[in-house]
Amino acid sequence: MARGPGSKSTARDTPARQTIEATLWSAADKLRGNMDAAEYKHVALGLIFLKYISDRFAERHAEIITDADTPPDLRRELAEDRDAYTAENVFWVPERARWDFIKANATSVEPSIGALIDQAMLALEAENPSLKGVLTKNYARPELDQRRLAEVIKLFSDLAFRDAHRGLDMLGRVYEYFLGQFAVAEGKRGGQYYTAGCVVRLLVEMLQPFKGRVYDPCCGSGGMFVQSERFVEAHDGKRFDVSIFGQESNPTTWRLAKMNLAIRGIEADLGAKWADSFIEDLHPGLKADFVLANPPFNDSDWGSERVRASERWPYGTPPAGNANFAWVQHFIHHLAPHGYAGFVLANGSLSSQQSGEGEIRRKIIEAELVDCIVSLPGQLFSTTQIPVSLWFLTRDKSNGLVRDRKLRNRIGQTLFIDARDLGSMETRTLKVLTAEDIAKIADAYHAWREKGGRYADEAGFCKAATTADIAERGFVLTPGRYVIAAAEEEDGEPFSAKMRRLTATLREQMETGTQLDTQIKQNLARLGYGI
Repeated sequence: MARGPGSKSTARDTPARQTIEATLWSAADKLRGNMDAAEYKHVALGLIFLKYISDRFAERHAEIITDADTPPDLRRELAEDRDAYTAENVFWVPERARWDFIKANATSVEPSIGALIDQAMLALEAENPSLKGVLTKNYARPELDQRRLAEVIKLFSDLAFRDAHRGLDMLGRVYEYFLGQFAVAEGKRGGQYYTAGCVVRLLVEMLQPFKGRVYDPCCGSGGMFVQSERFVEAHDGKRFDVSIFGQESNPTTWRLAKMNLAIRGIEADLGAKWADSFIEDLHPGLKADFVLANPPFNDSDWGSERVRASERWPYGTPPAGNANFAWVQHFIHHLAPHGYAGFVLANGSLSSQQSGEGEIRRKIIEAELVDCIVSLPGQLFSTTQIPVSLWFLTRDKSNGLVRDRKLRNRIGQTLFIDARDLGSMETRTLKVLTAEDIAKIADAYHAWREKGGRYADEAGFCKAATTADIAERGFVLTPGRYVIAAAEEEDGEPFSAKMRRLTATLREQMETGTQLDTQIKQNLARLGYGI
């Protein structure tokens, strides 16, 4: 399978790239002062946004002015024609919002640089309806040091967003670096909008969303969509072969997603507002070809009392104290008949029997919806230490219309991959999946799905188990239960028989141990040291 940008390891970026990102972060971080990271995030990312769209506008302006096939008088006219920019997916930037104007007035006293930036953001929103209500407009606030803001403007001026992909590659690196740094600074709250890049790449590599509708009902800052677009382009597809649908309940994160997608020229329907997917589903009729998501882990405050009778719970009403299986069933509800879903969940969802979760999981398994489970290594997330796994679901095996012979071979089977031993330490506390790790996991899944003779169980890594195997283990989906068994079953002894033999041996050894304990106590008592 061809590999594209979705396979690259951020842990292996060149020192030059790291220096650009780290230098910008170091400079921008000086602005924070006493501001909370969650609030300051929008100040820094807003400046990156403004710089990029201004650079893109200037690049398009230069193309028009230097076009030898256009008469000089017409060039000047076209250079001020909004349609000449929007037709190329370039935002129209009013003169007082252009970076050169802001840089030239960065040291002016009246109005302050912050006021100039606020005015620039307001002008951009007025001229570009898709940005309405999205941009940060409080750079003139008293707690934001205006002298330092002017210094950052000058430093950012040295960064040119220009490369083979209209500056998007450099923009993407800088933007994702900042998002990651803010996620670290915010701790647990950072997980609301940021998913580790290597985890997103693995999900996308496994699902391969070449064409169709992609949906994320808890989209955070839109990272899943960005990787999907990159994957399509890397495989010579067309960006518009993918339709993006998303939803986000946090208003500031929703704005962040809108900005993140806008600067990449990705058209997406994130709804007309921010809203909770459980309480107010903004895409009620959507049946997606692909669902990609990283929902909040073990959320206990998900508004269950307001949606108890929802049609989305055919496999059982989710418990009020944990939203995991509410999310799982929400994903299934929005899957097209041939659709695939890939998402991150806390490991507890693989084995929990509390509050009916085990029964919901059993019904989902028996409905032939679970395609693959992947155990991930620890320390991949800077925002949580909770162990997590990837779930892959499909309606293909359960819709009763299976015609493909390869797919028929997968009915009644689930692939388990134990990837806990993969990954490399990027920092003292953070691990990443390398390109090789991602390829190993994705290739195993695709080899199994394609049934072309390439797949084989690998002791300690992957095992294709039947639904009967899963039922025998109480419908627990922990990969280690199956992958370890695969290694043990090489001697031909069935798992159930081996467990009966081993537990009988253990019982005998425990009885012998008890007898020895009694003898030792008796001998000590005879010596006058009773216990």
